[in-house]
Amino acid sequence: MTKSTIEHPKVVSREEWLAARLELLEAEKEFTRRSDELAQRRQELPWVRIEKEYRFETDEGSASLRDLFRGRSQLLVYHFMFGPDYTAGCPSCSSIADGFNGFVIHLANHDVMLWAVSRAPLAKLQAYKRRMEWTFPWASSVGGDFNFDFNVSITKEQQLAGGVEYNYKRDGHVIDMKPLPPPVAEFAMMCGTDASTYVRDRPGMSAFALKDGVVYHTYSTYARGLDCLWGMYQWLDRAPSGRNETGVWWRRHDEYEDVPRASASCCHSGKDHP
Repeated sequence: MTKSTIEHPKVVSREEWLAARLELLEAEKEFTRRSDELAQRRQELPWVRIEKEYRFETDEGSASLRDLFRGRSQLLVYHFMFGPDYTAGCPSCSSIADGFNGFVIHLANHDVMLWAVSRAPLAKLQAYKRRMEWTFPWASSVGGDFNFDFNVSITKEQQLAGGVEYNYKRDGHVIDMKPLPPPVAEFAMMCGTDASTYVRDRPGMSAFALKDGVVYHTYSTYARGLDCLWGMYQWLDRAPSGRNETGVWWRRHDEYEDVPRASASCCHSGKDHP
């Protein structure tokens, strides 16, 4: 979490602002070029053939990893933190998933299926999905190795032994911190579990390709690598005070007391349109 360091911005003329803005624009363009280059490098990563037969529980019944493609050649999986002992999904993952409803249809019509996958039983996922009013596909990997093989879940025994791998390295992250930091305990409480149980699941995103009937793993990212998928942060990074964080401030979207409502306009006045 980051906090804005600008407390008293300098006030200048429009001309001075424009000069500063144009200088920043050049840096933004360079960032965009670098981002394009990184995207190309992701696509150029070698593939790993998936040999194991993973099984998932979905709204339509039991499914294989290949079934999740639903006729597409590309599959994106968001590893949503919702462990078997949770009573509700992770608030951070929930904030990220709030954007899925809007673009899952676009991806599906561009040869890409997007799924969330969690270890909680399907009935828990379905109940939480109804609560959040989400419609994107969500599968349970309960009882299987999928989450463990892609380094987003660990067993209690692994946790006690230490040396857990996450984000391509062992140790040095929140899973191994002792004691666990206060925000982790807060998130755990919001999920109806204790901190140690909570951190046995972690967030991530994985990509897969289907070619000639064979599934391949092409990419995975974790931790801060998920920032670009977190829609609200893309907006906050452009707000005057930035992320402006001192602690955990976000909640699930149905837990805020102050919920903005759309006001009537000439386009939404309640009148019928032809």
